[in-house]
Amino acid sequence: MHQLSFFSADLTPPQRADLGGVLAAHGQLARGELGCRLSILLDHPWRAHALQREFRVRDVDTESPAAAEGGEVLLRSKRLTDLEDLASTWTRGAVKSVPAGLSAGPGLLRCWLIAAGRPEEGGYVLGLDPRAPDTHEPLAGVLARAGVAGVLVGPRAGGPGLRIIGHRRRTRLAELIGTPPPEAPAGAFPDVDY
Repeated sequence: MHQLSFFSADLTPPQRADLGGVLAAHGQLARGELGCRLSILLDHPWRAHALQREFRVRDVDTESPAAAEGGEVLLRSKRLTDLEDLASTWTRGAVKSVPAGLSAGPGLLRCWLIAAGRPEEGGYVLGLDPRAPDTHEPLAGVLARAGVAGVLVGPRAGGPGLRIIGHRRRTRLAELIGTPPPEAPAGAFPDVDY
C-alpha cells in the first residue's frame, strides 16, 4: 500500500519559485520593459498542457501553447514583473545560473519532470539545458541533497541529463513529485512498485 509523503507536491502549497524546475530543464527567461517572460520548447503537447496548469496554480498567466517546427510546442508566460524574483535568482548577468542554496522541493521537481523528465530502462532521466552546461554539476548536487542522487549523462547517452537509478531513489522521486497530471501518457512519470 502506498502512503503519500508529507513532502509530496500533492500536499505542499505551490510557490512561484517552483517554476525554477522549468529553468533546471531547458527553459529560458527574457527580461523586458514590461517584465520577465519564462518560456520553454517542449517535445510533446501533454507537457505544455500540464505545465500550463503548474503555471496557473502559481498565479502565472501563460499564452496559449503554440506549435513549433518538428511537432514541438512553445509554452510562454505572459510578461510579468512578478517573475523578476525568479529571474534574479536564476541568472548572473545574462547567464542562467543555479541559485546558491537551491533545494529541490516537490514543486520544483514536479515542474522539472514535466518539462524534461523521461523514463528509461531501470531508471529515470531529468533533462538538463545543453546551452547552460555550468548548471549541470550544481543541479546534480541539488538532487543529491534531496535524496534523489543522479548520474550526469552526456549527449551520447541521451543527455544532457541526470539519470536516477535504484529503487529507493525512484521511490523518493515518485513520492516527491506526486500524482501524474491527467495529460501524461502511461509510464511518463516514475513508476514504482510499492
